[in-house]
Amino acid sequence: MNTSPMACRLGCGACCIAPSISSPIPGMPNGKKAGERCIQLDNNNLCKLFGDERRPKVCSDFSATIDVCGTTNAQALQLITELEQMT
Repeated sequence: MNTSPMACRLGCGACCIAPSISSPIPGMPNGKKAGERCIQLDNNNLCKLFGDERRPKVCSDFSATIDVCGTTNAQALQLITELEQMT
C-alpha cells in the first residue's frame, strides 16, 4: 500500500463526487450523498471553494495518495467509491 502524498490531478474531481460528505457545504447545507456531484465542483472538475475558508474541513484535510487516487481519474473514482462502500 502506498500512502505517500502525491500531487492532486487537476480536473479529476473524484473526491468531490464519490464520497459522502456530512459537513455543510455552501449550497448544500446537509452535505452530499455518495456519488452525488458537489455543487461547488465546476465544469472543469475544479473546486470553486479551493483556498476559501468556507470549504469544509474534511475537504481541505483530504490528501491525495496513490492507494486512494490510483493513476487515472477513472481509477480514482472507482477506488474512492469502493472505499465509501466499505465504510
